[in-house]
Amino acid sequence: MPSATVLPKLVPISFLAVVLIWSTTPLGIVWSSESVHPTMAVLLRMVIALVIGSLIILFSRIRLPWHKRAFKLYAFSSIGIVGGMLLSYFAARYLPSGTMSLIFGLSPLLSGILAQKLLNEPKFGPLRVLALLLAFTGLGVVCSTKLSLGNDSWIGLVLVLSAVCLFSLSGVLIKTVKLQIHPIASTVGALLFSTPMFAIAWIIFDGTVPLDTWSIKSMGAILYLGIFGSLIGFIAYFYILQHLNASTVALVTLITPVFAMALGAQLNGETISETLIIGASLVLGGLAIYQFGDKLAKNRRRSQQI
Repeated sequence: MPSATVLPKLVPISFLAVVLIWSTTPLGIVWSSESVHPTMAVLLRMVIALVIGSLIILFSRIRLPWHKRAFKLYAFSSIGIVGGMLLSYFAARYLPSGTMSLIFGLSPLLSGILAQKLLNEPKFGPLRVLALLLAFTGLGVVCSTKLSLGNDSWIGLVLVLSAVCLFSLSGVLIKTVKLQIHPIASTVGALLFSTPMFAIAWIIFDGTVPLDTWSIKSMGAILYLGIFGSLIGFIAYFYILQHLNASTVALVTLITPVFAMALGAQLNGETISETLIIGASLVLGGLAIYQFGDKLAKNRRRSQQI
């Protein structure tokens, strides 16, 4: 546990790191897949993360659990890593990075729905039902924009929606495993399970290594995602979960889509239409109500009783 003098400095830095990494990850996926096949791009990313993570465990002497319950945790984590990432890399060929980030912002809502079924959590109250309606209305507006273009955007939408569903399912299933484990050990264990699956996907969908066609931009994006997206980002996220309340951490899902869309427009020439802004506003508004609506309503009732 960090000392009290170090904690105030590390928490804001970690929070900022998560926001920046999550905001840049969709654009990194798009860039890494420009000249490298998606299956190879994500495989290289995972290999980099696995090698560095394994070295950290080796030299830091962090214990890597190797028993049935740990295997279950790694397997559940792999659902989100393999399903979520692999489908996202394929979707990057059809969708702008900002749209991908916006749709991934729906994960807290989908996780809440799945948690009712798998974790027996309470059903949504009126405010959260309203949040769902707003968010999915916004998603419909975003989808209508993409589908009206008359190209293959619908393929990307189906892929990224499937990725979000698998990512959300993975997060809920992980909560069913009661195991105290270091976050780096959990990451490396999940990578040990998932990396071979990425290798199989590469063999099935590509199986070639055309080094002469790989651009420096794609290779740089892969390296960035391997080090920051798959290791540092996770460690920073786990750290802020330990030291900040859930409502503060939830701000990440509201901030990152906005940053991701701005970065996509500035650095990748992605178009932000008025319809997309309307749809994004509805999605983010729904997320805000979902995360903070009940708490604000309780505070208001409490203040009226005083």
